Amino acid sequence: MSPARTADHPAARPAANAAAHPAAHPADRPDPVAARRPPSAALPLGGLLLAALLASLGTSIANVALPTLAQAFAAPFARVQWVVIAYLIAMTALIVGAGRLGDRFGRGRMLLSGLALFAAASLAAAAAPTLGLLIAARAAQGAGAAILMALSLALVRDSVPPDRIGTAMGLVGTLSAVGTALGPSLGGLLIGQFGWRAVFVAPVPLALVAFGIGFRAWTAERRPALVEPAPVGLAATVFLSVTLAAYAAAMTLGRDLFGPAGLALSALAAIGGAAFVRAERTAAVPLIAPALVRDPILAGSLAANALVATIMMATLVVGPFYLSGALGLDAARVGLIMSVGPVVSMVTGILAGRLVDRRGAPAVMRTGLLLVAAGSAGLASLPLWFGTAGYIAAIAVLTPGYQLFQAANNTGVLAEVPSDRRGLVSGLLGLSRNLGLITGAAAMGAVFALAVKAGDMAGAAPAALGTGLAATFGVAALLAGAALAITIHSRRADGSARG
Repeated sequence: MSPARTADHPAARPAANAAAHPAAHPADRPDPVAARRPPSAALPLGGLLLAALLASLGTSIANVALPTLAQAFAAPFARVQWVVIAYLIAMTALIVGAGRLGDRFGRGRMLLSGLALFAAASLAAAAAPTLGLLIAARAAQGAGAAILMALSLALVRDSVPPDRIGTAMGLVGTLSAVGTALGPSLGGLLIGQFGWRAVFVAPVPLALVAFGIGFRAWTAERRPALVEPAPVGLAATVFLSVTLAAYAAAMTLGRDLFGPAGLALSALAAIGGAAFVRAERTAAVPLIAPALVRDPILAGSLAANALVATIMMATLVVGPFYLSGALGLDAARVGLIMSVGPVVSMVTGILAGRLVDRRGAPAVMRTGLLLVAAGSAGLASLPLWFGTAGYIAAIAVLTPGYQLFQAANNTGVLAEVPSDRRGLVSGLLGLSRNLGLITGAAAMGAVFALAVKAGDMAGAAPAALGTGLAATFGVAALLAGAALAITIHSRRADGSARG
């Protein structure tokens, strides 16, 4: 869908006079906030990039501290693991509501609130005297990260000229990759030098810098003019949060998904989902606008986003087992090989964004998905033939494909929605990605375990691990093909709806 057709987009169609006055639609006229803002007061891109960096850094920096935390609190790994799970669940459950609140009260103000919450929760985690308080602080940190993730993309779209949006989205992807790659290495260094509390103190200076950069511009932002006269229903927000939290918690159980705890969480997710749908039908102002849900372009983009995130999570979950167990690499070399993907992402992120600006989002998205499919097929075969070199070669194909897809998908979706829905749609993009990551960790891990046919992965034979790798990324290649088919079908469906 080209920007020239934005007025016809279902998510961008006003309640009345859309056909007669397409130019009067919010997506076609300048953002009233931006129109009142002098060029010198443009939202600084650097602060937004730092916000994106913080959200990804918070996701990855605590993982390396889990063994140390287990010793420090004399707790089993199953309990300590909730230091990571609590962050991920809070971020997933609250991300849509965060974007929605940003649309209503001002995205800049909400992002400042998210930075403040993230910094305060980080300090609380560092000072936590018990494991329970640490987990609670990490949940609060995840709530702050939900705001950062939901609104940073939307504010980039607000503050960057249309011909530079793809480049800016590529920068966001690059900083997210930097945060993911930096987290484990930085966390390990800090733990070795200063202890585990330093892991949670480290993001605070970055949050304060981002807050300082954006304070003047974002506090000067006026409340958006294109908001609903009625408040968003609290019941729908609560039901959605419960549904997503229960789903995320169930997916983290892995093999125990069909045990008593998994079945209880799945039932809670189903009940919460039904309650959310009912609350949305009766709400004066739905949390998720019906036009957005019915839009084939947005629905296709969200589905593809979740599928690609599932594939990327498989590389993080399955890769270390194969590299160490089948190829016999020590921990240092496994870490080095695993850093290839994030490093390639850093290099290709900006280039991917520029390509979107030049070639257009649809074409670049298709190219990215083809590369993801090719890289997945390569991971299913090349390491079995060429060992470490084959693994690196496949990752070097898959990762640029992921960056191309992300830059094109984010740019294409956010370019098509009206200004007063950008926070919500940005939140939905983050939600679909997080759900894909959670599902990928559970589902793709289960595929690998079933194919290996070994109760103890550490004792599995190299040939069995190779079979597991081939099966997992064979499924990943099929998922990439499904994502490509979904995006093509959604655009055809959108064209048919236009008649």
